[in-house]
Amino acid sequence: MDWDKLRIFHAVADAGSLTHAGDKLNLSQSAVSRQIRALEEALNATLFHRHARGLILTEQGELLFDATNAMSKRLDAAAARIRDSEEEVFGELRVTTTFGFGTLWLAPRLPKLYEKYPELNIDLMLEERVLDLPMREADVAIRMKEPSQADLVRKRLMTVQIQLYATRDYVDGCGVPTETLSDIQHHRLICQNPTAAQVSAGASLVQHLMTYNPKSLLTVNNYFGVLQGVLHNLGIGVLPDYVTEDFPDLVRVIPDIESADVPVYLAYPEELRHSQRVAAFRDFVQDEIIAHRKQLRQMGKL
Repeated sequence: MDWDKLRIFHAVADAGSLTHAGDKLNLSQSAVSRQIRALEEALNATLFHRHARGLILTEQGELLFDATNAMSKRLDAAAARIRDSEEEVFGELRVTTTFGFGTLWLAPRLPKLYEKYPELNIDLMLEERVLDLPMREADVAIRMKEPSQADLVRKRLMTVQIQLYATRDYVDGCGVPTETLSDIQHHRLICQNPTAAQVSAGASLVQHLMTYNPKSLLTVNNYFGVLQGVLHNLGIGVLPDYVTEDFPDLVRVIPDIESADVPVYLAYPEELRHSQRVAAFRDFVQDEIIAHRKQLRQMGKL
């Protein structure tokens, strides 16, 4: 099969338009059209439905696009490995993690990484969905559970618990339940909605807390929003314990109540094992976790 024609087909399928694909490839629309017709003739198949608003892949076209998409990602991975210098760290690194961990723990620490590697470009993708690392949807993942995908290098980083927190001002002004959850009926609970995408341990804790009928609720679909509610003295928040180092005004309430352990893993594809960018990021995260745990011990929170 002609690789050049496949490259053009992939660009057309991705753009949904001969014109846009031609602009991307620096080819005329007629040249792109000829290559697509030639490929369809070689395969004896129609790859696109043509209509006034653009092109839609046929079933056969979808099959071919799946193949060229996988090829493209593999080529990107090979190019990344080739570009990796043995001595220097530079270029793009796509990192995926949850919205809470990314905004509240990882992002605030990135200045140290950039200070050491100023030519590194981090693309931080924050979402609860587990991206497919072997298919190169991201280069590195920090996940709140052990990865199940094959062909991944994985490293357990730490363990997180979801706990109850309020500010010192809130505690001083409103009092705080100290021993029994039944007192929570006198307070507003700030938490993620149990149906929102989140680690199962956090959802289970929230469901348990709901059975004690808190006076009022504020539900948010991520921990950043929960934290903002707590910091503005709206009530008692359900938050991961990794926030306590950077927000020392938080006070833990009902210390006996916490979620099951949530393991935190760093993972990346086996093919990136020797990537200097991945190694630099991995070592940075591990060093920051060691410093994080040391700080928590000094604060008496570990």
